[in-house]
Amino acid sequence: MPANALYTDLSGYYDLMCADIDYPAQSNAICRLHQIFGNGGTTHLDLACGTGPHVRHFIDLGYTSSGLDINQPMLDIAAVRCPEAQFTLQDMSSFEVSEPQDLITCFLYSIHYNGGIEKLTACISSVHRALASGGIFCFNAVDKDKINNDLFVKHTAKQASDVFTFRSGWHYSGQGEKQSLRLSIEKANADATQVWNDEHPMVAVNFAELIALLTPNFEVHVFEHNYDTIKPWDTTAGNAIFVCVKK
Repeated sequence: MPANALYTDLSGYYDLMCADIDYPAQSNAICRLHQIFGNGGTTHLDLACGTGPHVRHFIDLGYTSSGLDINQPMLDIAAVRCPEAQFTLQDMSSFEVSEPQDLITCFLYSIHYNGGIEKLTACISSVHRALASGGIFCFNAVDKDKINNDLFVKHTAKQASDVFTFRSGWHYSGQGEKQSLRLSIEKANADATQVWNDEHPMVAVNFAELIALLTPNFEVHVFEHNYDTIKPWDTTAGNAIFVCVKK
């Protein structure tokens, strides 16, 4: 399959694939960080918004929320979930907004969908242009130097008579600016078992490099990858939440 084919062909299964994600906890945590570091505004844009679950929660938290993604089937589902929101088909490395945003988010490690350092740098510039004065950019990331290629996450879910098994894991060769997200979906019922495998190319960056890219335009704060508490990153963990305040 070509890059992102799995998401395109199986967009209807995306929410099932992400059924174990605690969207309210993630949204509430970023809302708290926005209250601490933000400018008090309530305009919000979610990059790589998928089917819009985070947008839904930010609307319920009182934000004027919108989203963008490069996958139209995902956006069609998001529009049904969040009829109040505006969704646009855009690449997060070169997007535009109609008005300045107080908060821009990018959940689920989707910042890595910028396919290389050049596109990641362009994304950071696009975010900076789109933010209002004192606005913040929040996202989570993985450090390429801390990736264990043998680790993966797995969960199962039922839909009607079908049982789905989802697996995903990072892979990094140990050099260069490319890593990948390896995905597998198994769909089984009494009649047959189907398996889809896909590998999504992503940008590889360590946290020192990422902070260096952000620092010219942002005041950068890095926190433990824990949506239940707000704790500074311990400088050793390979996952973290970044809170970037526009300079």
